[in-house]
Amino acid sequence: MPPPASICLLRTSAIGDVTHVVPLVHTLQAAWPQTRLTWIVGKLERRLVGDLPGVDFVTFDKAAGWAGMREVRNALHGQRFGALLQMQVALRSNLLSLGIKADRRIGYDAARAGDLHGLVVNERIPARSGEHVLDAIGSFCEPLGLKQNAVRWDIPIPDEARTWAAEQLPGDTPTLLVSPTSSHALRNWRAERYAAAMDHAAARGWRVALVGGPSPGERAMADAVLAACASMPLDLTGKDTLKKLLALLARAQLLLTPDSGPMHMANAVGTKVLGLHAASNPNRSGPYSDRRWCVDRYDEAARKYLGKPADELAWGTKIEKPGVMDLIDVDAVVERFEAAARHLGVA
Repeated sequence: MPPPASICLLRTSAIGDVTHVVPLVHTLQAAWPQTRLTWIVGKLERRLVGDLPGVDFVTFDKAAGWAGMREVRNALHGQRFGALLQMQVALRSNLLSLGIKADRRIGYDAARAGDLHGLVVNERIPARSGEHVLDAIGSFCEPLGLKQNAVRWDIPIPDEARTWAAEQLPGDTPTLLVSPTSSHALRNWRAERYAAAMDHAAARGWRVALVGGPSPGERAMADAVLAACASMPLDLTGKDTLKKLLALLARAQLLLTPDSGPMHMANAVGTKVLGLHAASNPNRSGPYSDRRWCVDRYDEAARKYLGKPADELAWGTKIEKPGVMDLIDVDAVVERFEAAARHLGVA
């Protein structure tokens, strides 16, 4: 069967999941360089991946509601794709996909589908459990006869972003970046615990910097962390863009963060991640390449809050309960920091 002349990828959000689509793009381009790829992506997320070579991007502004959907439909007017890869199961995305004309409409298997997803697709990816999100997204090429055997990101970082990052983090001092805020508030660790871990790193001679977006919640978390610190970390909260953050991450040795978009951005540029997992399963949504430096309290959370071990939960179950992140203590984070430092040769 000849390769399709065109493929539409629909994955609009969030930042972490969008980074998981990038290896699929490279897989498709390597196998079928003549196939035209169009990616429907969120307005914010396009700022991260919208300069990937060889991809046509269509922006979906979800805040615009029905008007945003009409804008996508108008941008695609007159186009019909050989295949649509419908990689988002939310109802809004399923409705959005109705405006995309495609011969093959590939979606999730029944166990991972929802919100009327089965009504907007006519083929499904292989039904598997226990997969990392990136591998699930990568499997969207399998109904097309391909296999994602290699994982590569290579998200472009503009020179001006690298220059800015070098000005903020000059020299080769080992650097711990701390991105303390997830978009899911119940995944966040306590400010005073971040501060204690940061003070430990600073006492060990590491440069420590706080990063985060400009939202009021992220600013409030950063202020609480800084107020609890005995050391003087660099505060870059609200000062970067997604590309500048990517450049900062590329200069750092380690990122401390809960399950969040920056976790996956760091992984994409090869930076080690000290991930904090109690509300979510690191084997499903942790840093894809290397989870050795994560603190994993997911099973303990399952037993405490759901009354059963993690291996008896449906794959992908979130345990976003008040207090769940308190299962992670400072000593556990310090231990993983020290292990990562030894591995990196900066202990």
